[in-house]
Amino acid sequence: MKIYGIKNCDTMKKAIKWLADNQLDVEFHDYKKDGLSADLLKQLVANIGWESLVNKRGTTYRKLDDAIKDNLDEASAIAVMLDNPSIIKRPILEKGSEYLLGFKAEQYQDFV
Repeated sequence: MKIYGIKNCDTMKKAIKWLADNQLDVEFHDYKKDGLSADLLKQLVANIGWESLVNKRGTTYRKLDDAIKDNLDEASAIAVMLDNPSIIKRPILEKGSEYLLGFKAEQYQDFV
């Protein structure tokens, strides 16, 4: 399994702690340290959907120019996420070809 996100995110910390507490080995991909390739992002968009990936409640989104926010479509959302990986909802847990967005212990229990 692989988990995608940003190290200092509180939700990421909860997810990683839950995985460790349940003795599940997972590879951590930090967007800030490991980068975010266009190929990876397109794979996530294809499996999760760009609308679900964009965190509209976060600071990064709120700081975007209104013209960008008002005209988001898949192509512009991908460009924004590549420029600002912090705008991507997290964590994203990958198991094979399946993805789970966000963290809720019950969902993780069912997913893993």
